[in-house]
Amino acid sequence: MNAKALMIQGTGSDVGKSVLTAGLCRAAVRRGLSVAPFKPQNMSNNAAACEDGGEIGRAQALQARAAGLAPRTDFNPVLLKPQTDKIAQVVVHGKAVDTMAAADYMESRDNLLGAVMESFDRLTGSFDLVLVEGAGSPAETNLRTRDIANMGFARAAGVPVCLVGDIDKGGVIASIVGTQMVLDPEDRKLISGFIINKFRGDPNLFTDGVRDISARTGWPCYGVIPWLPVISRLPAEDAVTLSAPENKKNGSLKIAAPMLSRIANFDDADPLRLEKDINFQWIPPGRPIPRDVDVIILFGTKSTLGDLDFLRAQGWDHDILAHARNGGRVLGLCGGYQILGNQIIDDYGHDGPRGTRRGLGLLDVNTVMTDDKTVRPVEGTCALTNTATSGYEIHCGETTGQDTKRPMLSLPSGPDGARSADGRVEGTYVHGLFASDAFRRNWLSRVGGASGSGMNYGEIIDGVLDQLAEELEAALDMDALLTTARSA
Repeated sequence: MNAKALMIQGTGSDVGKSVLTAGLCRAAVRRGLSVAPFKPQNMSNNAAACEDGGEIGRAQALQARAAGLAPRTDFNPVLLKPQTDKIAQVVVHGKAVDTMAAADYMESRDNLLGAVMESFDRLTGSFDLVLVEGAGSPAETNLRTRDIANMGFARAAGVPVCLVGDIDKGGVIASIVGTQMVLDPEDRKLISGFIINKFRGDPNLFTDGVRDISARTGWPCYGVIPWLPVISRLPAEDAVTLSAPENKKNGSLKIAAPMLSRIANFDDADPLRLEKDINFQWIPPGRPIPRDVDVIILFGTKSTLGDLDFLRAQGWDHDILAHARNGGRVLGLCGGYQILGNQIIDDYGHDGPRGTRRGLGLLDVNTVMTDDKTVRPVEGTCALTNTATSGYEIHCGETTGQDTKRPMLSLPSGPDGARSADGRVEGTYVHGLFASDAFRRNWLSRVGGASGSGMNYGEIIDGVLDQLAEELEAALDMDALLTTARSA
């Protein structure tokens, strides 16, 4: 089999490439095609565990779900996981291979094109269509040399490109026309047309704008996609979305989560945010955690020691300790679990800066960071209620101590996590727990008496993907768009 391929690139970050690719995957499947998502290089601390023990960006895991597939490392062969503003862990084919400064990575990233093409070739040999997502923008000409994420990959693979512009940001005509102007002529030839995304109101009002862009660029427009509020129910890829205003709800159970600087896998919160009877709020830096919340959740982090320092700098340690002293509940997930312990030791910088830090001391456990990284999907049960659940682990470090004798979960590999003696503070290494409906309802009942709405989270996500596919079919000339895909 020699699959056709099409690449979705954007005029900038957060123009909707990831969601659009997921919607196109679902639309292609509904047309009877076997389709695979592909992102050559991603930068995100939101990762998903694959069955082979590797990890990829969670956006590619969502796209795989849209295509009816389980996550595979080939869907995202290079993943960068920032640990600081200048240093990131480099994951290749699902495995962490190095930790590099940004400048060093930029000078050597073209060495990873071989690994990218290996994965791409495997996918094109197994599917009818491969939908490729770019990263950032091809207009960032300072990044063109050694590029493997946008036009560098497109040129190497001979893949046509559809350019997406976000009209909600403003200046979409200039962003599309300007992108053409700064592109290398050979790169420019790969762009087959453009899409306008996130239009609020009547798309016919932008007809003259479409004509203007086409007249200036010579590119056809495949359609104008309306603003789709329903996509807010899908897991977000980037932490920038956490700064968007939350829709306030008068839920009976109040849950707050501090926005750590290197927060990871924050989509663990999505099922809770969708519950009608839950008032969930992210707490941005510079703001205290409200005193009237019922539960504080510390989510995962790519740099446990770094975010422990960040948490203290915000004064959140005092808020959390006061909350616990007053009988409030606290849950730590992965790095958040480690922060709740007595001590974290990372002598070799396996998870960010080297050193030893005193934790919050709410769980009688200690963590030692190790070179070995655990990455795996898991199934298990709640150690208290025997309620079934599933999720995944992505972490380094071993946690031991008295409170681990009261585990939060029972897994095939053994007990996981810890609970305080009074049961009001809990921690676990397992992500994705709240996507399991029975576990989520049971946990909500335990922590605040709210049993949840009875929603089926999986059905909601698949329903949104179906609706997204239908909206794209209505807004785009899908036949023309898919016809531009070429055999790779």
